[in-house]
Amino acid sequence: MTDIRKAAARTIAARTAWVTVLLALGIAVAPGAQAAGAPAAGAGAPVPVTAAELARAGAAAQSPAVLDKLGHFFARKGVPPTGGLTLGAAEEAKAAAEAAPRLSGETVAVYTLDRDFVAGTPGAPVARAEFAATRAVSADGQVASVWTVREAGGWRVVNVASGGDESDYPALAASGGGGTAFREPQINAWYVLRGGRVLPLDDEARRSVGAGGIDLAGYQRLVHQRYGDKLPGSAYDRAGEGGGYRPDAAALTTGGGGSTLPAAAAAAALGVTALTGAGLALRRRLRG
Repeated sequence: MTDIRKAAARTIAARTAWVTVLLALGIAVAPGAQAAGAPAAGAGAPVPVTAAELARAGAAAQSPAVLDKLGHFFARKGVPPTGGLTLGAAEEAKAAAEAAPRLSGETVAVYTLDRDFVAGTPGAPVARAEFAATRAVSADGQVASVWTVREAGGWRVVNVASGGDESDYPALAASGGGGTAFREPQINAWYVLRGGRVLPLDDEARRSVGAGGIDLAGYQRLVHQRYGDKLPGSAYDRAGEGGGYRPDAAALTTGGGGSTLPAAAAAAALGVTALTGAGLALRRRLRG
């Protein structure tokens, strides 16, 4: 196994994988959602997901079946059903009821680095809407994100993930002056596009573009250098090497390293693979 695949496997082991539980409910996995319509004003800005669509996504997350699974998610402290746990069935059911999960705040669109931007396609936005996320909290203060994607039949829940990155970073971007928060999942970096510049929102992003950020053209050159040879149809793709990405010092503007994310999570943002059940089950690192 290559170092990249080993790193991906370690990340998978550290993350929460509840998509199979949701699939058992008949909640299908669908490709990431991208709203139709005219591009938003501002160079590189993604097409926004409408408030009406986000309301529908939030309604899907509010279903009794999803809230029940959230209770079990919190009862197990995020350990997936396939993971070993000393909690018995009766104890888990009691803890799930006591968890009293509830949704908190607005459902937000989660934007991910766009493959056409990486390729240098003229006019391509820096990111695309990949899924919607709704923050969930338990009675004892645990936090999770409920992921929904849009398909022909409407919005469907496809994953529950520990932590609140998907809502926290858009809120941080809004409090700092607005703009569109987006992620570069290959290195676990969160940025905000504001005033034609890509600015960091987390430590990985600061290592990537520096504390002061980088202009949009410079960021495009940077991600093209990192991933331009890993897009669909590339030798990397044809060889089945969509196993994650490990940045080296030369690829980072400040010389820092980044965390390797799992195969499908890294590939999905570049379009190497569709957003599948496997991809949705693979998550960022646990925080704290």
